[in-house]
Amino acid sequence: MSSMQTKQKLSPLVLGAIGVVYGDIGTSPLYAIQATFAGPHPLPLVEANILGVLSVMFWTIMLLVSFKYVAIILRADNNGEGGSLALLALVSELTTQHPKMKWFVTALGVFAAALFFGDGMITPAISVLSAVEGLDLVSHQFKNYILPITIIVLTGLFFIQKRGTGIVGMAFGPIMVVWFISLAGFGIISIAQNPQVLLALNPIYAFRFLTADAWISFLALGSIVLVITGGEALYADMGHFGKFPIRFAWFSFVLPALVLNYFGQGALLLHNPQAIENPFYLLAPAVALIPMVLLATAATVIASQAVISGAFSVANQSVQMGFLPRMEIRQTSDKAQGQIYVPLTNWTLYLAVVFLVFSFQSSSNLAAAYGIAVTGTMTITTILIAFVIVQLWRWPLIIAIPVIAILLIVDTTYFAANAIKIPQGGWFPIGVALLSFTVLTTWKRGRKLLFEEISRLSVPMQTILDSVDDISRVQGTAVFLTPTSKGAPSAMLHNLKHNQVLHERNILLSVKVEDKPYVTKGNRFLIKDMGKNFYWVRFFYGFMETPDIPADLELCATQGLPFDMMATSFFLSRDLLVPSAKPGMAKWRESLFIALSKNAMNAAIFFKIPANRVIEMGTRIEI
Repeated sequence: MSSMQTKQKLSPLVLGAIGVVYGDIGTSPLYAIQATFAGPHPLPLVEANILGVLSVMFWTIMLLVSFKYVAIILRADNNGEGGSLALLALVSELTTQHPKMKWFVTALGVFAAALFFGDGMITPAISVLSAVEGLDLVSHQFKNYILPITIIVLTGLFFIQKRGTGIVGMAFGPIMVVWFISLAGFGIISIAQNPQVLLALNPIYAFRFLTADAWISFLALGSIVLVITGGEALYADMGHFGKFPIRFAWFSFVLPALVLNYFGQGALLLHNPQAIENPFYLLAPAVALIPMVLLATAATVIASQAVISGAFSVANQSVQMGFLPRMEIRQTSDKAQGQIYVPLTNWTLYLAVVFLVFSFQSSSNLAAAYGIAVTGTMTITTILIAFVIVQLWRWPLIIAIPVIAILLIVDTTYFAANAIKIPQGGWFPIGVALLSFTVLTTWKRGRKLLFEEISRLSVPMQTILDSVDDISRVQGTAVFLTPTSKGAPSAMLHNLKHNQVLHERNILLSVKVEDKPYVTKGNRFLIKDMGKNFYWVRFFYGFMETPDIPADLELCATQGLPFDMMATSFFLSRDLLVPSAKPGMAKWRESLFIALSKNAMNAAIFFKIPANRVIEMGTRIEI
């Protein structure tokens, strides 16, 4: 392949990565410096603090983003996919021989996913609000309109989700390119006026700042960490763009632009400490203020869009991996499989974002709530990647232990610094994460107990096969969906009890989601002939895929098991769950599981089975 062809294929991916992957971290300059010096724990605007903070920011970005995520974690792909649940699936394979260890990493991975939902609520609120706040610098008369305009922008953003990300996505890349060029340009102009700010590139300034007053610097870390919010997106969006485009975009374009802008804001504060009112917007000349407000608003909408899309992806993965009940998941593109819309997730996020905007009123107040979810997720990612480094990649321990230790120390320090902000607003993402974690783990545990009870109550298939010669048979094919491979499906037993017939051909169909994102068509199904025209069929899907049973049944013809949908009936068991006298989990969790089960999407709709081919049989089960 020629270099010209390579560039033609690489350019759209790099442009897409700039637009989607770096939207969140790319809008951090709007509030990071201001929050550090004028937030809940303000710092005196003296040269030592300005240079010290800039140095800590620069080396934090280099260590946690450039080294940890770009250099190391992007290597930990699960068949090309990244993110908390993809990493969890990868690590789960490494701990299958150690049940306690597997439980530990599963809990960590699920909590990381739960933290992402909390982060996904704060990012749109703080990003869009910080951009619209620039109107206050244009004229103080706009001050009363900041919250309404923010709500209008966010409402429009959430309303267009059902049309698919492709509509907004076409403009992502070019707008973010202009955004990063603007960041770099205004930063260079300011640095040229005060070049001494470049001294902060020397890590000695970070060391002096951190050791001069340990408590003050520790408190400052709670705001400094805002420079890396969105770093997790590099890994989460790896499946959409690939490792190389993400790495190339970071080192050649995004990283230089961010550093230049942060140092430009620092140079401005060295020259004019009063600029802390809004150092980002005051970098720009007055004539460029309104265009920058518009550009920043567009950039924050893009950053928010990336987080919302990520929340859809996590919700979809959670459903497929059995952590959430079935829910409506719409494919919004015929070409891109990853483009989905999850109505429940969308409107839950919207209500939470509106609540945050009205409750916190300003981006500086929201900054107190921001960071704890990010640092929590990053700490968990470091723990999980440690298993990959040691067990999968088999790095020499003399290298692995120091690398893991340094990353863990930095991550936990930032997490501890943000934990102090819990009373000021950090309670919100923690509360959302705990609620999400409770729902995710309760559904997983409840399903396990349910399947165990179904298996216990089932009749061995051999018993059915032994007596099938005495049972009347009718023409056609019956497909019985069953969650387990043990025993006869309850729908089959109910059909025998009430109708006292069986179909000419009977299929026991179960669905299994693998610990990998996609399954090839060649590995989609497994067929076992049980004799007497009974077959056990098992379908395999990846956690990024949406099951389509009628479409995949057609593939069975290649193995000598053809299907005529007009002569096929699908029997589903509708389980009526009731509390058990001896429940397998706490009463309140049992009640939560039953409530979730009642609100789960109908299995026939979820698996895309035609409604006129479905017969449902009710089953009462105690859990």
